[in-house]
Amino acid sequence: MQPHKMYCYTCQTDEKHRPLSSAEKGWLKNRTGVKNVEAFFMCMASGCRNLRTGFNQHPFDPVIRLPLPD
Repeated sequence: MQPHKMYCYTCQTDEKHRPLSSAEKGWLKNRTGVKNVEAFFMCMASGCRNLRTGFNQHPFDPVIRLPLPD
């Protein structure tokens, strides 16, 4: 799936978001306990990495950001 513009809660603007990789999905499952993380996207704006779903701009309080890759 290609990145597409969605509203980012932390950037407060429309930014490109992409689906999570397999490793990122595993990290999110371990971090949150959410079993199905297929609907999550990551903001691609520089330094952001905020997570959202296709329908929910702010699914976590406080905000969860993906860590930088190793």
